[in-house]
Amino acid sequence: MLLERQTLLSEGIGSCQSRPELLETWRRAALEYGFEYVTLANAPTLQDRHFSPLVRETTLPSEFSNEFDRMEFLRLCPTVAHLARSIMWTTWDVGREGETPSFECPASFIALFRRFKMRSGVLFSLNALDGGRFIVRYDGDRSVPTQTEINELSMLSTQAFDVFDRLRRTASNVNVLSARELEVVRWTAQGKTSLEIGQILSLSDHTVNAYMTNAIRKLDCVNRTQLVAKAIRMKIIT
Repeated sequence: MLLERQTLLSEGIGSCQSRPELLETWRRAALEYGFEYVTLANAPTLQDRHFSPLVRETTLPSEFSNEFDRMEFLRLCPTVAHLARSIMWTTWDVGREGETPSFECPASFIALFRRFKMRSGVLFSLNALDGGRFIVRYDGDRSVPTQTEINELSMLSTQAFDVFDRLRRTASNVNVLSARELEVVRWTAQGKTSLEIGQILSLSDHTVNAYMTNAIRKLDCVNRTQLVAKAIRMKIIT
Protein backbone atom coordinates (compact mmCIF):
# COMPACT_ATOMS: atom_id res chain seq x y z
CA MET A 1 0.00 0.00 0.00
CA LEU A 2 2.85 2.40 0.80
CA LEU A 3 4.48 1.72 -2.56
CA GLU A 4 1.14 2.18 -4.34
CA ARG A 5 0.60 5.51 -2.56
CA GLN A 6 4.10 6.68 -3.42
CA THR A 7 3.67 5.72 -7.08
CA LEU A 8 0.33 7.52 -7.41
CA LEU A 9 1.63 10.68 -5.75
CA SER A 10 4.81 10.69 -7.83
CA GLU A 11 2.89 10.28 -11.07
CA GLY A 12 0.59 13.15 -10.10
CA ILE A 13 3.47 15.51 -9.33
CA GLY A 14 5.44 14.48 -12.38
CA SER A 15 2.55 15.46 -14.69
CA CYS A 16 2.21 19.03 -13.36
CA GLN A 17 2.59 21.74 -16.01
CA SER A 18 2.44 24.89 -13.87
CA ARG A 19 3.58 25.99 -10.43
CA PRO A 20 0.02 26.49 -9.07
CA GLU A 21 -0.84 22.97 -10.23
CA LEU A 22 2.35 21.64 -8.66
CA LEU A 23 1.67 23.31 -5.31
CA GLU A 24 -1.89 21.98 -5.16
CA THR A 25 -0.75 18.45 -6.03
CA TRP A 26 2.09 18.73 -3.52
CA ARG A 27 -0.38 19.90 -0.86
CA ARG A 28 -2.57 16.86 -1.43
CA ALA A 29 0.49 14.62 -1.25
CA ALA A 30 1.52 16.16 2.09
CA LEU A 31 -1.97 15.52 3.46
CA GLU A 32 -1.54 11.82 2.67
CA TYR A 33 1.23 11.83 5.27
CA GLY A 34 -0.74 13.85 7.81
CA PHE A 35 1.01 17.15 7.11
CA GLU A 36 -1.26 20.13 6.59
CA TYR A 37 1.39 22.46 5.18
CA VAL A 38 4.21 22.23 2.66
CA THR A 39 6.77 24.98 2.00
CA LEU A 40 9.53 25.40 -0.56
CA ALA A 41 12.02 28.18 0.18
CA ASN A 42 15.56 29.35 -0.34
CA ALA A 43 17.63 27.86 2.45
CA PRO A 44 17.82 30.33 5.36
CA THR A 45 21.17 31.25 6.86
CA LEU A 46 22.18 32.31 10.35
CA GLN A 47 22.13 35.93 9.14
CA ASP A 48 18.49 35.86 7.97
CA ARG A 49 15.85 37.34 10.26
CA HIS A 50 12.67 36.85 8.23
CA PHE A 51 11.39 33.76 6.49
CA SER A 52 8.72 35.17 4.13
CA PRO A 53 11.21 36.78 1.68
CA LEU A 54 12.83 33.36 1.22
CA VAL A 55 9.61 31.49 0.45
CA ARG A 56 9.03 30.38 -3.15
CA GLU A 57 5.87 28.31 -2.65
CA THR A 58 3.86 27.57 0.49
CA THR A 59 0.46 26.57 1.82
CA LEU A 60 1.16 28.14 5.22
CA PRO A 61 -1.51 30.64 6.40
CA SER A 62 -0.41 34.25 5.91
CA GLU A 63 -1.38 34.95 9.55
CA PHE A 64 1.20 32.43 10.72
CA SER A 65 3.93 33.76 8.43
CA ASN A 66 3.29 37.37 9.44
CA GLU A 67 3.44 36.59 13.15
CA PHE A 68 6.50 34.34 12.71
CA ASP A 69 8.40 37.17 11.00
CA ARG A 70 7.12 39.90 13.29
CA MET A 71 8.56 38.03 16.26
CA GLU A 72 11.75 37.17 14.30
CA PHE A 73 11.31 33.54 15.22
CA LEU A 74 13.55 32.37 12.37
CA ARG A 75 16.57 33.00 14.58
CA LEU A 76 15.10 30.55 17.12
CA CYS A 77 14.22 27.86 14.60
CA PRO A 78 16.39 24.75 15.12
CA THR A 79 16.39 24.00 11.38
CA VAL A 80 18.50 27.07 10.59
CA ALA A 81 21.36 25.95 12.82
CA HIS A 82 21.01 22.44 11.42
CA LEU A 83 21.28 23.72 7.82
CA ALA A 84 24.50 25.55 8.71
CA ARG A 85 26.22 22.29 9.53
CA SER A 86 24.45 19.53 7.59
CA ILE A 87 22.68 18.64 4.34
CA MET A 88 20.74 15.82 5.99
CA TRP A 89 17.04 15.91 6.77
CA THR A 90 15.88 16.92 10.23
CA THR A 91 12.68 16.71 12.27
CA TRP A 92 11.20 18.68 15.18
CA ASP A 93 8.30 18.35 17.59
CA VAL A 94 6.80 21.09 19.75
CA GLY A 95 4.56 18.50 21.40
CA ARG A 96 1.01 18.78 22.65
CA GLU A 97 -0.12 20.79 25.64
CA GLY A 98 1.87 19.65 28.67
CA GLU A 99 4.59 18.00 26.59
CA THR A 100 8.17 19.24 26.23
CA PRO A 101 9.37 20.36 22.78
CA SER A 102 12.29 18.53 21.17
CA PHE A 103 14.31 21.79 21.16
CA GLU A 104 14.74 24.86 23.34
CA CYS A 105 12.45 27.77 22.51
CA PRO A 106 10.28 30.35 24.31
CA ALA A 107 6.66 29.72 25.19
CA SER A 108 5.50 32.24 22.57
CA PHE A 109 7.21 30.21 19.84
CA ILE A 110 5.50 27.02 20.97
CA ALA A 111 2.14 28.77 21.30
CA LEU A 112 2.26 30.04 17.71
CA PHE A 113 2.95 26.60 16.28
CA ARG A 114 0.32 24.93 18.43
CA ARG A 115 -2.26 27.59 17.52
CA PHE A 116 -1.90 26.68 13.85
CA LYS A 117 -1.79 22.94 14.63
CA MET A 118 1.84 22.58 13.58
CA ARG A 119 2.88 20.05 16.18
CA SER A 120 5.74 18.46 14.24
CA GLY A 121 7.58 18.65 10.97
CA VAL A 122 10.38 17.44 8.76
CA LEU A 123 12.79 19.38 6.53
CA PHE A 124 14.85 18.37 3.52
CA SER A 125 17.73 20.28 1.91
CA LEU A 126 17.91 20.33 -1.91
CA ASN A 127 20.21 21.89 -4.51
CA ALA A 128 19.10 23.39 -7.82
CA LEU A 129 20.94 22.87 -11.10
CA ASP A 130 22.17 26.47 -10.95
CA GLY A 131 23.73 25.85 -7.53
CA GLY A 132 21.03 27.46 -5.42
CA ARG A 133 20.22 25.79 -2.12
CA PHE A 134 16.58 25.25 -1.16
CA ILE A 135 14.60 23.60 1.60
CA VAL A 136 11.34 21.71 1.63
CA ARG A 137 9.52 21.47 4.93
CA TYR A 138 6.30 19.80 6.02
CA ASP A 139 4.32 20.83 9.11
CA GLY A 140 1.25 19.28 10.66
CA ASP A 141 -0.65 18.08 13.71
CA ARG A 142 0.86 14.61 13.94
CA SER A 143 3.73 12.76 15.56
CA VAL A 144 7.23 12.87 14.12
CA PRO A 145 7.25 10.77 10.92
CA THR A 146 8.75 7.31 10.90
CA GLN A 147 11.93 6.52 9.01
CA THR A 148 9.87 4.85 6.28
CA GLU A 149 7.73 7.96 5.90
CA ILE A 150 10.81 10.17 5.86
CA ASN A 151 12.30 8.07 3.07
CA GLU A 152 9.10 8.38 1.05
CA LEU A 153 8.81 12.12 1.68
CA SER A 154 12.44 12.57 0.68
CA MET A 155 11.84 10.94 -2.71
CA LEU A 156 8.60 12.85 -3.14
CA SER A 157 10.29 16.16 -2.29
CA THR A 158 13.13 15.52 -4.74
CA GLN A 159 10.72 14.80 -7.57
CA ALA A 160 8.49 17.80 -6.77
CA PHE A 161 11.52 20.07 -6.54
CA ASP A 162 12.81 18.82 -9.89
CA VAL A 163 9.46 19.78 -11.44
CA PHE A 164 9.55 23.17 -9.71
CA ASP A 165 13.12 23.81 -10.87
CA ARG A 166 12.22 22.90 -14.45
CA LEU A 167 9.20 25.22 -14.42
CA ARG A 168 11.25 27.97 -12.78
CA ARG A 169 14.04 27.80 -15.34
CA THR A 170 11.58 27.64 -18.22
CA ALA A 171 9.76 30.72 -16.92
CA SER A 172 13.02 32.62 -16.42
CA ASN A 173 13.95 32.00 -20.05
CA VAL A 174 10.56 33.03 -21.42
CA ASN A 175 9.31 35.69 -19.03
CA VAL A 176 12.30 37.97 -18.66
CA LEU A 177 11.28 41.56 -17.95
CA SER A 178 12.41 44.20 -20.41
CA ALA A 179 14.63 47.03 -19.17
CA ARG A 180 11.68 49.44 -19.11
CA GLU A 181 9.40 46.96 -17.33
CA LEU A 182 12.14 46.43 -14.77
CA GLU A 183 12.42 50.19 -14.17
CA VAL A 184 8.66 50.46 -13.63
CA VAL A 185 8.68 47.56 -11.14
CA ARG A 186 11.61 49.07 -9.24
CA TRP A 187 9.91 52.45 -8.88
CA THR A 188 6.66 50.74 -7.88
CA ALA A 189 8.55 48.89 -5.15
CA GLN A 190 9.61 52.31 -3.83
CA GLY A 191 5.99 53.36 -3.48
CA LYS A 192 5.68 55.50 -6.60
CA THR A 193 2.34 55.78 -8.42
CA SER A 194 1.98 55.37 -12.18
CA LEU A 195 1.75 59.15 -12.56
CA GLU A 196 4.93 59.69 -10.54
CA ILE A 197 6.78 56.97 -12.44
CA GLY A 198 5.69 58.55 -15.70
CA GLN A 199 7.14 61.88 -14.62
CA ILE A 200 10.42 60.24 -13.61
CA LEU A 201 10.76 58.26 -16.85
CA SER A 202 9.17 60.87 -19.13
CA LEU A 203 6.31 58.53 -20.01
CA SER A 204 2.54 58.85 -19.87
CA ASP A 205 0.82 57.07 -17.01
CA HIS A 206 -1.00 55.01 -19.67
CA THR A 207 2.34 53.73 -20.97
CA VAL A 208 3.55 53.04 -17.44
CA ASN A 209 0.41 50.99 -16.77
CA ALA A 210 1.02 49.05 -19.99
CA TYR A 211 4.53 48.14 -18.83
CA MET A 212 3.11 47.20 -15.45
CA THR A 213 0.47 44.97 -17.01
CA ASN A 214 3.12 43.20 -19.08
CA ALA A 215 5.29 42.61 -16.00
CA ILE A 216 2.31 41.28 -14.02
CA ARG A 217 1.50 38.86 -16.85
CA LYS A 218 5.10 37.70 -17.29
CA LEU A 219 5.58 36.93 -13.61
CA ASP A 220 2.14 35.30 -13.36
CA CYS A 221 0.78 37.74 -10.76
CA VAL A 222 -2.65 39.29 -10.21
CA ASN A 223 -1.76 42.83 -9.07
CA ARG A 224 1.19 45.13 -8.50
CA THR A 225 1.47 44.26 -4.80
CA GLN A 226 2.00 40.60 -5.63
CA LEU A 227 4.27 41.62 -8.52
CA VAL A 228 6.62 43.57 -6.26
CA ALA A 229 6.68 40.82 -3.63
CA LYS A 230 7.43 38.16 -6.24
CA ALA A 231 10.08 40.27 -7.98
CA ILE A 232 11.86 40.70 -4.64
CA ARG A 233 11.51 37.01 -3.81
CA MET A 234 12.94 36.04 -7.21
CA LYS A 235 15.72 38.59 -6.69
CA ILE A 236 14.73 40.43 -9.88
CA ILE A 237 14.81 43.60 -7.77
CA THR A 238 16.28 44.28 -4.34
